[in-house]
Amino acid sequence: MSWCSKLFDATDEQIRKALVSLAIEHTLLEIGKPVLDKVTSKLFVKYHCYLPDCYEKPQYLKKVLKDLFGKSHTEIVEKIRNRLQEFSSKEPIKQFIEGISH
Repeated sequence: MSWCSKLFDATDEQIRKALVSLAIEHTLLEIGKPVLDKVTSKLFVKYHCYLPDCYEKPQYLKKVLKDLFGKSHTEIVEKIRNRLQEFSSKEPIKQFIEGISH
């Protein structure tokens, strides 16, 4: 089975989860690889989860960003929000954005 066939088999939920995960990863990589490494490491140590898990548990990402970056975490959250803006009308993504924002 080719990767293209697998893509068509993916559910909307899996696609949204991947989209959110990529938005987080790209935002953190923009800041720097050490930042991505710190965030992913802390997510795993503290919550035993990975970036894709933040789709369902945005509070984990919010807490880790706040712990690592203090008030500056709001800038990172804003960048993630901007990346997902065009998809924010979809309820699960809207809930994710609200989860990391409030």
